[in-house]
Amino acid sequence: MKILLPPSETKHPGGSGAPLALEALALPDLASRRAEVVDALVSLAHDPAESKRVLKLSDRQLDEISHNRTLRSAPTMPAVDRYTGVLYDALDAASLSAPARRWLGAHVWVHAAPFGPVGALDGIPSYRLAAGTSLPGVAPLRRHWADAVRAVIAQEEPDFVLDLRSEAYVALGPVPASVPSAYVRVVTEQGRALNHFNKKAKGELVRALAEDRPRARGLRGLETWAASSGILIRRAEEDGVIELVVAS
Repeated sequence: MKILLPPSETKHPGGSGAPLALEALALPDLASRRAEVVDALVSLAHDPAESKRVLKLSDRQLDEISHNRTLRSAPTMPAVDRYTGVLYDALDAASLSAPARRWLGAHVWVHAAPFGPVGALDGIPSYRLAAGTSLPGVAPLRRHWADAVRAVIAQEEPDFVLDLRSEAYVALGPVPASVPSAYVRVVTEQGRALNHFNKKAKGELVRALAEDRPRARGLRGLETWAASSGILIRRAEEDGVIELVVAS
């Protein structure tokens, strides 16, 4: 099983890892496309006024331009530790045991706008780029990434993909139809979709999976594990969608 996570706009600064090595990230066939985006971000960062406009930054966020300027030289940290926010606070990867973190490294991809999907333990620097940004020098991110990401996921031939991304990041790399997958929607028992608790529930789900490390090779195995763990997952009316049910 592979799990696709969204990134977060907020990130921990700094890091102690070696500078970014695009060829060392998961799914290395994406290296050339990653390099195009990184080069474009570095170039843009040398024009603070244009960076502010393109990246839609407030005056209080202008220091984030420096993160893009130093993308190739800044220290890195594992992707799953780089991000903050509701989902990643609930996952709290730093507090997991070594076996649980290894499981994350083997089973989780985090879909970053500059890099495409990367391994949970892949080292990445801090950056500023959202899925919907129109980045000068690069085709619209959806066109830049979608077909390439779809192709490399197909090449990986995962048994099953659990897609926890937002729709904006799904558009940057849909799971190919040839790969068994399920898109996760978080709802109340009455079927009402959630926002804040959506992210929290997804983080808690991934943490529980990392701690239990079930040998679930498909949706049926995931459902069996969830039932045994007190987690309610049910199939939605739409094909390819499952609902993660939380208390209202």
